[in-house]
Amino acid sequence: MTDTHTTTAQGPQLSPRQLRKVVFGGTAGVFVEFFDYGIYGFLAGTIALVFFPPESPTAGLIMTWGIFALTFLIRPLGGLIIGAFADRKGRRAALVLSLTLMTVATAGIGFLPGYATIGMAAPILLLVLRLVQGFSAGGEVASAYSFVAENAPNRSRGFFTSLPQFGSYLAMLCGTSIGVVLSNALPADALQDWAWRVPFFIAIPLGFLGYWIRRSLQDTLAFLEAKEQGDIAANPVTATFTTPATLRRVLFAVALALLNSSGYYILFNYMPSYLNRELGFAPGEGLAVTALAVLVMLVSIPLMGRLSDAVGRRAVLIGSAVASAVLAVPCYALMAQGSFGLAVLGAMLLAAAFAGHAAVINVTLVELFPTRVRGTAYSLGYNISTAIFGGAGPLVMTALIAATAVTAIPAYYVVLTAVGTGVAALFLRDRAGKPIE
Repeated sequence: MTDTHTTTAQGPQLSPRQLRKVVFGGTAGVFVEFFDYGIYGFLAGTIALVFFPPESPTAGLIMTWGIFALTFLIRPLGGLIIGAFADRKGRRAALVLSLTLMTVATAGIGFLPGYATIGMAAPILLLVLRLVQGFSAGGEVASAYSFVAENAPNRSRGFFTSLPQFGSYLAMLCGTSIGVVLSNALPADALQDWAWRVPFFIAIPLGFLGYWIRRSLQDTLAFLEAKEQGDIAANPVTATFTTPATLRRVLFAVALALLNSSGYYILFNYMPSYLNRELGFAPGEGLAVTALAVLVMLVSIPLMGRLSDAVGRRAVLIGSAVASAVLAVPCYALMAQGSFGLAVLGAMLLAAAFAGHAAVINVTLVELFPTRVRGTAYSLGYNISTAIFGGAGPLVMTALIAATAVTAIPAYYVVLTAVGTGVAALFLRDRAGKPIE
Protein backbone atom coordinates (compact mmCIF):
# COMPACT_ATOMS: atom_id res chain seq x y z
CA MET A 1 0.00 0.00 0.00
CA THR A 2 1.36 3.44 -0.91
CA ASP A 3 2.24 5.77 1.97
CA THR A 4 0.29 9.02 1.98
CA HIS A 5 0.55 12.38 3.73
CA THR A 6 -2.22 14.07 5.67
CA THR A 7 -2.27 17.66 6.84
CA THR A 8 -3.55 19.16 10.09
CA ALA A 9 -3.11 22.47 11.88
CA GLN A 10 0.20 21.09 13.10
CA GLY A 11 1.49 20.58 9.56
CA PRO A 12 2.30 17.22 7.94
CA GLN A 13 1.20 14.18 9.92
CA LEU A 14 2.89 10.89 9.10
CA SER A 15 2.62 7.51 10.71
CA PRO A 16 5.57 6.49 12.92
CA ARG A 17 6.73 4.17 10.13
CA GLN A 18 6.60 6.95 7.53
CA LEU A 19 8.42 9.37 9.82
CA ARG A 20 11.17 6.83 10.50
CA LYS A 21 11.67 6.34 6.76
CA VAL A 22 11.82 10.10 6.21
CA VAL A 23 14.39 10.64 8.96
CA PHE A 24 16.49 7.67 7.87
CA GLY A 25 16.34 8.73 4.24
CA GLY A 26 17.38 12.27 5.08
CA THR A 27 20.13 11.07 7.40
CA ALA A 28 21.67 8.48 5.04
CA GLY A 29 23.49 10.88 2.74
CA VAL A 30 24.44 13.21 5.57
CA PHE A 31 26.03 10.22 7.31
CA VAL A 32 28.08 9.30 4.22
CA GLU A 33 29.13 12.93 3.67
CA PHE A 34 30.34 13.49 7.21
CA PHE A 35 31.86 10.04 7.46
CA ASP A 36 34.00 11.05 4.51
CA TYR A 37 34.95 14.42 6.00
CA GLY A 38 35.65 12.78 9.32
CA ILE A 39 37.97 10.09 8.05
CA TYR A 40 39.78 12.59 5.81
CA GLY A 41 40.40 14.79 8.84
CA PHE A 42 41.39 11.93 11.13
CA LEU A 43 43.75 10.46 8.51
CA ALA A 44 45.13 13.80 7.28
CA GLY A 45 48.64 13.04 8.53
CA THR A 46 48.67 9.63 6.83
CA ILE A 47 47.13 11.00 3.62
CA ALA A 48 49.88 13.62 3.51
CA LEU A 49 52.52 10.88 3.63
CA VAL A 50 50.77 8.75 0.99
CA PHE A 51 49.94 11.43 -1.60
CA PHE A 52 52.76 13.98 -1.28
CA PRO A 53 56.58 13.93 -1.35
CA PRO A 54 57.85 12.64 1.99
CA GLU A 55 60.69 15.18 2.36
CA SER A 56 58.59 17.79 4.19
CA PRO A 57 55.76 16.40 6.34
CA THR A 58 54.55 19.89 7.31
CA ALA A 59 54.31 20.98 3.67
CA GLY A 60 52.51 17.74 2.84
CA LEU A 61 50.00 18.30 5.64
CA ILE A 62 49.39 21.88 4.51
CA MET A 63 48.77 20.64 0.95
CA THR A 64 46.46 17.91 2.29
CA TRP A 65 44.39 20.54 4.09
CA GLY A 66 44.68 22.71 0.98
CA ILE A 67 42.89 20.03 -1.07
CA PHE A 68 40.32 19.82 1.72
CA ALA A 69 39.79 23.59 1.46
CA LEU A 70 39.65 23.65 -2.35
CA THR A 71 36.80 21.15 -2.39
CA PHE A 72 34.72 23.63 -0.40
CA LEU A 73 35.08 26.26 -3.11
CA ILE A 74 32.98 24.10 -5.42
CA ARG A 75 30.29 23.50 -2.79
CA PRO A 76 28.36 26.70 -3.61
CA LEU A 77 28.28 25.59 -7.28
CA GLY A 78 27.04 22.14 -6.30
CA GLY A 79 24.51 23.79 -4.01
CA LEU A 80 23.19 25.98 -6.81
CA ILE A 81 22.91 23.16 -9.35
CA ILE A 82 21.61 20.38 -7.09
CA GLY A 83 19.58 22.85 -5.01
CA ALA A 84 17.91 24.20 -8.15
CA PHE A 85 17.30 20.60 -9.26
CA ALA A 86 15.60 19.96 -5.88
CA ASP A 87 13.41 23.05 -6.35
CA ARG A 88 12.38 22.01 -9.85
CA LYS A 89 12.22 18.19 -9.68
CA GLY A 90 11.80 17.51 -5.97
CA ARG A 91 13.83 16.83 -2.84
CA ARG A 92 13.90 13.06 -3.30
CA ALA A 93 15.44 13.22 -6.78
CA ALA A 94 18.15 15.58 -5.51
CA LEU A 95 18.89 13.31 -2.55
CA VAL A 96 19.39 10.28 -4.81
CA LEU A 97 21.67 12.25 -7.16
CA SER A 98 23.87 13.72 -4.43
CA LEU A 99 24.26 10.43 -2.58
CA THR A 100 25.27 8.59 -5.76
CA LEU A 101 27.97 11.13 -6.60
CA MET A 102 29.25 11.18 -3.05
CA THR A 103 29.48 7.42 -2.68
CA VAL A 104 31.35 6.95 -5.96
CA ALA A 105 33.87 9.68 -5.14
CA THR A 106 34.49 8.53 -1.55
CA ALA A 107 35.01 4.91 -2.56
CA GLY A 108 37.22 6.06 -5.44
CA ILE A 109 39.71 7.62 -3.03
CA GLY A 110 40.22 4.22 -1.46
CA PHE A 111 41.38 2.84 -4.83
CA LEU A 112 43.89 5.60 -5.61
CA PRO A 113 47.60 4.75 -5.87
CA GLY A 114 49.93 6.96 -3.87
CA TYR A 115 52.76 9.37 -4.71
CA ALA A 116 55.36 6.60 -4.54
CA THR A 117 53.55 4.80 -7.38
CA ILE A 118 52.38 7.51 -9.81
CA GLY A 119 54.05 10.69 -8.58
CA MET A 120 52.17 13.99 -8.86
CA ALA A 121 49.24 12.27 -10.56
CA ALA A 122 48.29 10.95 -7.10
CA PRO A 123 47.44 14.31 -5.46
CA ILE A 124 45.80 15.49 -8.72
CA LEU A 125 43.46 12.49 -8.75
CA LEU A 126 42.81 12.97 -5.05
CA LEU A 127 41.82 16.58 -5.75
CA VAL A 128 39.48 15.55 -8.60
CA LEU A 129 37.60 13.06 -6.42
CA ARG A 130 37.45 15.53 -3.54
CA LEU A 131 35.96 18.12 -5.92
CA VAL A 132 33.23 15.64 -6.87
CA GLN A 133 32.57 15.10 -3.18
CA GLY A 134 32.40 18.83 -2.57
CA PHE A 135 30.00 19.31 -5.48
CA SER A 136 27.65 16.59 -4.23
CA ALA A 137 27.86 17.70 -0.60
CA GLY A 138 26.94 21.23 -1.67
CA GLY A 139 23.48 20.01 -2.66
CA GLU A 140 23.12 17.27 -0.05
CA VAL A 141 22.74 19.33 3.11
CA ALA A 142 19.89 21.62 2.05
CA SER A 143 18.03 18.80 0.29
CA ALA A 144 18.33 16.40 3.23
CA TYR A 145 17.33 18.82 5.96
CA SER A 146 14.56 20.32 3.83
CA PHE A 147 13.25 16.82 3.18
CA VAL A 148 12.96 16.09 6.90
CA ALA A 149 11.70 19.55 7.92
CA GLU A 150 9.04 19.68 5.19
CA ASN A 151 7.68 16.35 6.44
CA ALA A 152 7.81 17.10 10.18
CA PRO A 153 4.92 18.39 12.31
CA ASN A 154 5.21 22.09 13.11
CA ARG A 155 5.43 21.61 16.88
CA SER A 156 8.33 19.13 16.69
CA ARG A 157 10.14 20.25 13.52
CA GLY A 158 13.25 21.27 15.46
CA PHE A 159 13.61 17.86 17.06
CA PHE A 160 13.12 15.84 13.89
CA THR A 161 15.36 18.11 11.80
CA SER A 162 18.12 17.73 14.39
CA LEU A 163 18.26 13.97 13.84
CA PRO A 164 20.22 14.08 10.55
CA GLN A 165 22.71 16.28 12.43
CA PHE A 166 22.84 13.56 15.08
CA GLY A 167 23.64 11.22 12.18
CA SER A 168 26.47 13.43 11.01
CA TYR A 169 28.17 13.24 14.41
CA LEU A 170 27.46 9.53 14.66
CA ALA A 171 29.33 9.26 11.34
CA MET A 172 32.19 11.21 12.90
CA LEU A 173 32.21 8.90 15.91
CA CYS A 174 32.30 5.86 13.62
CA GLY A 175 35.18 7.40 11.68
CA THR A 176 36.99 8.25 14.90
CA SER A 177 36.49 4.74 16.25
CA ILE A 178 37.85 3.22 13.07
CA GLY A 179 40.82 5.59 13.28
CA VAL A 180 41.47 4.59 16.91
CA VAL A 181 41.29 0.88 16.07
CA LEU A 182 43.57 1.20 13.03
CA SER A 183 46.13 3.41 14.80
CA ASN A 184 46.27 1.18 17.90
CA ALA A 185 45.98 -2.26 16.30
CA LEU A 186 48.37 -1.76 13.39
CA PRO A 187 51.94 -0.53 13.07
CA ALA A 188 52.42 2.88 11.46
CA ASP A 189 53.79 1.41 8.23
CA ALA A 190 50.66 -0.78 7.79
CA LEU A 191 48.41 2.25 8.24
CA GLN A 192 50.38 4.11 5.59
CA ASP A 193 50.70 1.11 3.23
CA TRP A 194 47.09 -0.09 3.02
CA ALA A 195 44.94 0.31 6.12
CA TRP A 196 44.09 3.97 5.45
CA ARG A 197 41.97 2.75 2.50
CA VAL A 198 39.58 0.69 4.65
CA PRO A 199 37.38 3.57 5.92
CA PHE A 200 36.87 4.87 2.37
CA PHE A 201 35.69 1.44 1.20
CA ILE A 202 33.09 1.37 3.98
CA ALA A 203 31.25 4.13 2.10
CA ILE A 204 30.24 1.58 -0.58
CA PRO A 205 27.69 -0.47 1.44
CA LEU A 206 26.57 2.67 3.27
CA GLY A 207 25.89 4.38 -0.05
CA PHE A 208 23.97 1.41 -1.46
CA LEU A 209 21.78 1.25 1.66
CA GLY A 210 21.06 4.98 1.54
CA TYR A 211 20.31 4.83 -2.19
CA TRP A 212 17.81 2.00 -1.69
CA ILE A 213 16.05 3.86 1.13
CA ARG A 214 15.87 7.15 -0.76
CA ARG A 215 14.55 5.57 -3.93
CA SER A 216 11.61 4.18 -1.94
CA LEU A 217 10.53 7.53 -0.50
CA GLN A 218 7.84 9.92 -1.70
CA ASP A 219 8.56 13.62 -2.02
CA THR A 220 7.55 16.09 0.66
CA LEU A 221 4.06 17.47 1.11
CA ALA A 222 5.37 21.04 0.85
CA PHE A 223 6.95 20.40 -2.55
CA LEU A 224 3.99 18.40 -3.86
CA GLU A 225 1.57 21.15 -2.85
CA ALA A 226 3.76 23.80 -4.48
CA LYS A 227 3.86 21.70 -7.64
CA GLU A 228 0.10 21.22 -7.62
CA GLN A 229 -0.43 24.97 -7.23
CA GLY A 230 2.03 25.79 -10.01
CA ASP A 231 4.36 27.53 -7.55
CA ILE A 232 7.54 25.93 -8.90
CA ALA A 233 10.22 28.36 -10.03
CA ALA A 234 11.20 27.73 -13.65
CA ASN A 235 14.69 28.96 -12.82
CA PRO A 236 15.28 28.91 -9.04
CA VAL A 237 18.77 30.41 -9.39
CA THR A 238 17.43 33.45 -11.24
CA ALA A 239 14.54 33.73 -8.78
CA THR A 240 16.99 33.71 -5.88
CA PHE A 241 19.29 36.37 -7.28
CA THR A 242 16.60 38.68 -8.65
CA THR A 243 14.39 38.73 -5.55
CA PRO A 244 15.89 41.27 -3.11
CA ALA A 245 14.16 39.78 -0.05
CA THR A 246 15.51 36.29 -0.84
CA LEU A 247 19.00 37.59 -1.54
CA ARG A 248 19.04 39.40 1.81
CA ARG A 249 18.06 36.15 3.50
CA VAL A 250 20.92 34.34 1.74
CA LEU A 251 23.40 36.84 3.20
CA PHE A 252 21.72 36.48 6.57
CA ALA A 253 22.11 32.69 6.30
CA VAL A 254 25.86 33.15 5.70
CA ALA A 255 26.15 35.00 9.01
CA LEU A 256 23.93 32.61 10.96
CA ALA A 257 26.03 29.62 9.85
CA LEU A 258 29.43 31.09 10.84
CA LEU A 259 29.72 29.14 14.08
CA ASN A 260 28.62 25.95 12.34
CA SER A 261 31.65 26.23 10.05
CA SER A 262 34.25 26.69 12.75
CA GLY A 263 32.44 24.39 15.16
CA TYR A 264 32.49 21.27 13.02
CA TYR A 265 35.67 21.75 11.02
CA ILE A 266 37.84 23.28 13.76
CA LEU A 267 36.45 21.80 16.97
CA PHE A 268 36.12 18.29 15.57
CA ASN A 269 37.52 17.63 12.09
CA TYR A 270 40.81 19.41 12.76
CA MET A 271 41.04 18.40 16.43
CA PRO A 272 42.95 15.06 16.13
CA SER A 273 45.59 16.62 13.88
CA TYR A 274 45.83 19.69 16.15
CA LEU A 275 46.26 17.65 19.33
CA ASN A 276 48.88 15.43 17.71
CA ARG A 277 50.99 17.91 15.76
CA GLU A 278 50.64 21.11 17.77
CA LEU A 279 50.18 19.90 21.34
CA GLY A 280 52.20 16.67 21.24
CA PHE A 281 49.48 14.12 22.06
CA ALA A 282 49.81 10.60 20.64
CA PRO A 283 47.59 10.00 17.57
CA GLY A 284 45.38 7.59 19.51
CA GLU A 285 44.95 10.12 22.33
CA GLY A 286 43.90 12.83 19.88
CA LEU A 287 41.30 10.54 18.34
CA ALA A 288 40.05 9.49 21.78
CA VAL A 289 39.61 13.10 22.91
CA THR A 290 37.62 13.84 19.77
CA ALA A 291 35.50 10.71 20.21
CA LEU A 292 34.53 11.66 23.77
CA ALA A 293 33.60 15.18 22.64
CA VAL A 294 31.44 13.69 19.87
CA LEU A 295 29.62 11.59 22.47
CA VAL A 296 28.61 14.84 24.17
CA MET A 297 27.23 16.06 20.83
CA LEU A 298 25.22 12.87 20.32
CA VAL A 299 23.55 13.25 23.70
CA SER A 300 23.00 17.00 23.39
CA ILE A 301 21.78 17.50 19.80
CA PRO A 302 18.32 15.87 20.12
CA LEU A 303 17.82 17.62 23.46
CA MET A 304 18.69 20.99 21.95
CA GLY A 305 16.42 20.32 18.98
CA ARG A 306 13.56 19.57 21.37
CA LEU A 307 14.42 22.67 23.43
CA SER A 308 14.23 24.86 20.32
CA ASP A 309 10.67 23.64 19.75
CA ALA A 310 9.80 24.86 23.25
CA VAL A 311 11.72 28.16 23.54
CA GLY A 312 12.49 29.01 19.89
CA ARG A 313 15.48 28.77 17.56
CA ARG A 314 16.71 32.28 18.35
CA ALA A 315 17.21 31.64 22.07
CA VAL A 316 19.11 28.40 21.47
CA LEU A 317 21.35 29.95 18.78
CA ILE A 318 22.22 32.95 20.94
CA GLY A 319 22.86 30.80 24.02
CA SER A 320 25.16 28.48 22.08
CA ALA A 321 27.04 31.39 20.51
CA VAL A 322 27.61 33.09 23.89
CA ALA A 323 28.73 29.85 25.54
CA SER A 324 31.13 29.04 22.67
CA ALA A 325 32.66 32.54 22.71
CA VAL A 326 33.16 32.47 26.49
CA LEU A 327 34.54 28.93 26.73
CA ALA A 328 36.76 28.70 23.62
CA VAL A 329 39.93 30.31 24.99
CA PRO A 330 39.92 28.65 28.45
CA CYS A 331 39.04 25.26 26.94
CA TYR A 332 41.90 25.41 24.46
CA ALA A 333 44.14 26.47 27.35
CA LEU A 334 43.08 23.29 29.17
CA MET A 335 44.05 21.21 26.14
CA ALA A 336 47.43 22.95 25.95
CA GLN A 337 48.38 21.71 29.44
CA GLY A 338 49.39 18.37 27.94
CA SER A 339 47.14 16.32 30.22
CA PHE A 340 44.82 13.84 28.55
CA GLY A 341 42.18 14.36 31.22
CA LEU A 342 42.26 18.15 30.88
CA ALA A 343 42.14 17.86 27.09
CA VAL A 344 39.03 15.69 27.38
CA LEU A 345 37.44 18.20 29.77
CA GLY A 346 38.18 21.14 27.44
CA ALA A 347 36.87 19.34 24.35
CA MET A 348 33.71 18.13 26.08
CA LEU A 349 32.87 21.61 27.41
CA LEU A 350 33.29 23.06 23.93
CA ALA A 351 31.08 20.32 22.49
CA ALA A 352 28.35 21.06 25.02
CA ALA A 353 28.52 24.77 24.16
CA PHE A 354 28.39 24.15 20.42
CA ALA A 355 25.64 21.50 20.48
CA GLY A 356 22.81 24.04 20.55
CA HIS A 357 23.97 25.65 17.34
CA ALA A 358 24.59 22.31 15.62
CA ALA A 359 21.09 21.11 16.50
CA VAL A 360 19.23 24.23 15.38
CA ILE A 361 21.09 25.87 12.48
CA ASN A 362 19.64 23.66 9.75
CA VAL A 363 15.99 23.89 10.76
CA THR A 364 16.52 27.66 11.09
CA LEU A 365 17.75 27.87 7.51
CA VAL A 366 14.87 25.71 6.26
CA GLU A 367 12.41 28.08 7.93
CA LEU A 368 14.18 31.11 6.48
CA PHE A 369 13.22 30.46 2.83
CA PRO A 370 10.02 29.70 0.89
CA THR A 371 9.55 26.27 -0.67
CA ARG A 372 9.92 27.42 -4.29
CA VAL A 373 13.59 28.48 -3.78
CA ARG A 374 14.48 26.74 -0.51
CA GLY A 375 16.90 24.21 -2.00
CA THR A 376 18.77 26.86 -3.99
CA ALA A 377 18.84 29.71 -1.47
CA TYR A 378 19.55 27.55 1.58
CA SER A 379 22.36 25.75 -0.27
CA LEU A 380 23.89 29.03 -1.41
CA GLY A 381 23.96 30.71 2.01
CA TYR A 382 25.08 27.62 3.90
CA ASN A 383 27.79 26.67 1.41
CA ILE A 384 29.27 30.15 1.07
CA SER A 385 29.67 30.28 4.83
CA THR A 386 31.08 26.75 4.96
CA ALA A 387 33.48 27.32 2.05
CA ILE A 388 35.00 30.49 3.49
CA PHE A 389 34.96 29.81 7.22
CA GLY A 390 34.79 26.02 7.47
CA GLY A 391 36.68 24.19 4.74
CA ALA A 392 39.55 26.67 4.73
CA GLY A 393 39.76 26.58 8.53
CA PRO A 394 42.17 23.63 9.01
CA LEU A 395 44.47 24.96 6.27
CA VAL A 396 44.49 28.46 7.77
CA MET A 397 45.02 27.13 11.29
CA THR A 398 47.90 24.87 10.24
CA ALA A 399 49.61 27.66 8.27
CA LEU A 400 49.14 30.33 10.96
CA ILE A 401 50.39 28.11 13.76
CA ALA A 402 53.40 27.13 11.64
CA ALA A 403 54.15 30.83 11.00
CA THR A 404 53.51 32.19 14.50
CA ALA A 405 53.92 29.23 16.88
CA VAL A 406 50.74 30.45 18.65
CA THR A 407 48.79 27.27 19.36
CA ALA A 408 45.73 29.16 20.67
CA ILE A 409 44.77 30.47 17.21
CA PRO A 410 41.89 27.97 16.78
CA ALA A 411 40.31 29.31 19.98
CA TYR A 412 40.32 32.87 18.65
CA TYR A 413 38.78 31.62 15.42
CA VAL A 414 35.93 29.97 17.30
CA VAL A 415 35.35 33.19 19.29
CA LEU A 416 35.23 35.27 16.10
CA THR A 417 32.66 33.06 14.38
CA ALA A 418 30.59 32.68 17.57
CA VAL A 419 30.32 36.45 17.90
CA GLY A 420 29.29 36.74 14.24
CA THR A 421 26.55 34.12 14.62
CA GLY A 422 25.36 35.58 17.92
CA VAL A 423 24.96 39.07 16.49
CA ALA A 424 23.10 37.72 13.44
CA ALA A 425 20.77 35.63 15.62
CA LEU A 426 19.68 38.77 17.48
CA PHE A 427 17.85 39.80 14.29
CA LEU A 428 16.27 36.40 13.58
CA ARG A 429 12.48 36.27 13.26
CA ASP A 430 11.70 33.00 15.01
CA ARG A 431 9.39 30.58 13.18
CA ALA A 432 9.47 27.71 15.66
CA GLY A 433 6.08 25.99 15.77
CA LYS A 434 4.77 27.94 12.78
CA PRO A 435 4.08 26.55 9.29
CA ILE A 436 7.03 26.84 6.93
CA GLU A 437 6.54 29.17 3.98
